[in-house]
Amino acid sequence: MLNHLERVELAEQLGFKAVWVRDVPMNVPTFGDAGQTYDPFTYLGYLAGRTNKIVLGISSIALPLRHPLHIAKSAATIDNLTKGRFIMGVASGDRYEEYPAMNFDYQGRGEAFREAFDYIQKMQLDFPEFESKKFGKLNGQMDALPKPYGSKIPMLITGHSQQSKEWIAKNGDGWMYYPRNLYMQKLNIEEWRGLISSTHDFSKPFLQPLYVDLQTNDDFKPVGIHLGIRTGINYLIEYLFELQSIGVNHIALNLRFNTNVIEKTLEQLAKKVLSKFN
Repeated sequence: MLNHLERVELAEQLGFKAVWVRDVPMNVPTFGDAGQTYDPFTYLGYLAGRTNKIVLGISSIALPLRHPLHIAKSAATIDNLTKGRFIMGVASGDRYEEYPAMNFDYQGRGEAFREAFDYIQKMQLDFPEFESKKFGKLNGQMDALPKPYGSKIPMLITGHSQQSKEWIAKNGDGWMYYPRNLYMQKLNIEEWRGLISSTHDFSKPFLQPLYVDLQTNDDFKPVGIHLGIRTGINYLIEYLFELQSIGVNHIALNLRFNTNVIEKTLEQLAKKVLSKFN
């Protein structure tokens, strides 16, 4: 996290649209990393006071591992502090070890995810009424404050979260899915958007992360790395246009494996990539 705040401020200054943090409750060595280390809501509250226009997103809160009342209140707080700059990715959680540590049922996380999702949606209404098996009952005699800055908190489903594509298309405000080859990703997006059209008269955004190790040689030929590419800027631009053409609306560039100075990479991306897509 050294210099992370300064890098977030630089990203905003350079014109990046969003910055994403992750919800990693425990450092599980077999998983490979501990995210950004800090609690996501606490850290976004801090970033809310140090930024002005960049969107602050979580990708993603593991819904079954927290009570949805607390999630809803924290999310609405960040949304108000940022005047609507908050987006919440949600997931079922994929680190098995965290579940027994909190005495939660790993096998039942799909049902718990749906209950928590519905609970959070209800919490955004005035004096809500809702009953769930796992998280309790809202009896309409109490209200939750604050309410979202706008009409609601955008909730984006990550991966499948133990749900069907039909459920994701109907209930989520967007879908965050992992990098796949262009053909498979195109099929994923087309199927999902076809399902959306059966219950909605509007579309929804598709987002994906992309690990990038950006080389100083602009013509460096692409090499595959974990969930991304090592490449020069020219192929990166070409690849991003291909992703746009198959229906990807937003890319979260992850510089975890980047071998160049992060600040220089951000400046290079802003100068040569962002201008192509604004």
